[in-house]
Amino acid sequence: MEPIVIIVLILIGFALFDSVYIVKSQSAALIERLGKYHGTAHEGLNFKLPFIDRIVVRRNLKIMQQDIEVETKTKDNVFVRTKVSVQYQIIRDKVHDSYYRLSDPIAQIESYIFDVVRSEIPKLTLDEVFVNKDTVALAVKESLEESMDDFGFMIIKTLITDIDPDEKVKASMNEINAAERLRDAAMSKAEAEKIGIVMQAEAHAESKRLQGMGMANQRREIAAGLKSSIEDLKQSGINNEEVLTILLITQHYDALEAMSRNAATNTIMVPYSSGNVTGMREQIQEAILTTVAASKQ
Repeated sequence: MEPIVIIVLILIGFALFDSVYIVKSQSAALIERLGKYHGTAHEGLNFKLPFIDRIVVRRNLKIMQQDIEVETKTKDNVFVRTKVSVQYQIIRDKVHDSYYRLSDPIAQIESYIFDVVRSEIPKLTLDEVFVNKDTVALAVKESLEESMDDFGFMIIKTLITDIDPDEKVKASMNEINAAERLRDAAMSKAEAEKIGIVMQAEAHAESKRLQGMGMANQRREIAAGLKSSIEDLKQSGINNEEVLTILLITQHYDALEAMSRNAATNTIMVPYSSGNVTGMREQIQEAILTTVAASKQ
């Protein structure tokens, strides 16, 4: 075979090989013809003119994420490092804009994020930054959507993933929280002790009330018993003085018996003689008569 024929066959084979190409799923290929943008090829088998068309770049159409850390100052003069995560995707119909209109799209996205975060966070105090981080993320997303859409990028989601104040500020915040918790614990303990004291006082008062009721009932029953005994004695023909003497003697010996049964009872030294009972009776009778006479005056 002639050498020239071999060369021609090689060139034809190379041309055929160069004219066929495959684009993977979720990706796109930008084609230039003689240095000028010609079109965008998507997934599957594609064809181009050999030696004239060329694949200038392949673009990933999947959702991508860029993490950026921004340091700025809050309204109450606290420096914080804010970590922002931006999820973005190249718009399928604007693949050529994403390549030809921006030389460094990542740097462009970062610039917009820095600008928005450094304009939003200084409006808020440190506590408000933690509470309103979703508001800051939304402001970043809206700003990026408005600017990056023209360059072929769609902003899917913007997240504030971390807010990190200075270590001294975090230590101060922890001390404040610890002091508040200790104060709450002390207040709870004091409240519990107060409730316990009140309950003890109420229980003591109730105990005294019931004790008083018991003593009153006991005295009522004793009085009823004495009344019944006096009536029985009177029916037997005994006069009032003799009845009083009998009752005093009975109470006298009952008291002595009770004291002898209880070893813990304090001893009271009184003259021990049955004859003294008559004197006690006379003293009681005299006191009663004096009281009655005074009440009639």
